[in-house]
Amino acid sequence: MKAAEGGYEVKVAGKAEESLTGKHIIVATGSSARALPGVPFDEVNVLSNDGALRLGDVPKKLALIGSGVIGLEMGSVWRRLGAEVTILEGLPTFLGAVDEQIAKEAKKAFDKQGLKIELGVKVGDIKNGKKGVSVAYTNAKGEAQSLDVDKLIVSIGRVPNTTGLNPEAVGLQLDERGAIVVDGDCKTNLPNVWAVGDVVRGPMLAHKAEEEGVAVAERIAGQHGHVNFNTIPWVIYTSPEIAWVGRTEQQLKADGVAYKAGTFPFLANGRARALGDTTGMVKFLADAATDEILGVHIVGPMASELIAEAVVAMEFKASAEDIARICHAHPSLSEATKEAALAVDKRTLNF
Repeated sequence: MKAAEGGYEVKVAGKAEESLTGKHIIVATGSSARALPGVPFDEVNVLSNDGALRLGDVPKKLALIGSGVIGLEMGSVWRRLGAEVTILEGLPTFLGAVDEQIAKEAKKAFDKQGLKIELGVKVGDIKNGKKGVSVAYTNAKGEAQSLDVDKLIVSIGRVPNTTGLNPEAVGLQLDERGAIVVDGDCKTNLPNVWAVGDVVRGPMLAHKAEEEGVAVAERIAGQHGHVNFNTIPWVIYTSPEIAWVGRTEQQLKADGVAYKAGTFPFLANGRARALGDTTGMVKFLADAATDEILGVHIVGPMASELIAEAVVAMEFKASAEDIARICHAHPSLSEATKEAALAVDKRTLNF
């Protein structure tokens, strides 16, 4: 990309290189999987999340480095398909970004499924051979361990795709991670150059990127685009699913916010029992004085769908009492949301 008359010129590589000029430029180049130093992805034995989805056969033994969103999703899928899965995580806590009570409930479910998760490990040498991968590591007790597997999935985060943009040519500012620096409106330091999605700050979520893209298009058109980072839902597509919006209980404690909490288990939900999937719960966190909903956290069936009600409620500054007094269909999983809202004031109907 370089400055040109009437805006900026962008060279597009392909069968035939083409140059395009635009008055406004929106950079939305996404992100790519981060590799371990000295252990490149070959997408045969050492896999990124892309390679992990292209495996033709279920590996007998599979290891993952990283128990974040992608690591858990990949590990959960291949465990359910029959692989013996071990996840190695460097942090001492499981899903530290998730509400602690919800994370513990999820961990119990994964343990029951046979998904082996080792926390507090330090990964050492990794040898990629013809017959598989050997991983040397030190466990949380400081003991040297070795793990031989057919395939290794590395899920230690993602990096912004800014390589090849030639930002130096126009003075486009990047941060220390290589992400494009933007303000609250997704404007870069260059006039009429915008950036959205994984290539900028904030959570690397597809729906966040879409909202930013729409907001930027509206701003270019002279409107007032809006993205509320406080109500962006998070989802981990494991089984059980994990979803949340707003702050966790540990965040509220750290910030000194007085709050009330209410939970309701899917074990007491009629629809969950009929589905034969009663793992997990819904949890509400509300301001102790105003009852405004500060966070909703779910682990269980269809959590990715149920969280939408909480997002709407928080956008409209609803209270737990508001959700508690809304009629929810019976039988439905959403009744667990109503019951958790009722539980904030300790007055559930069915538990």
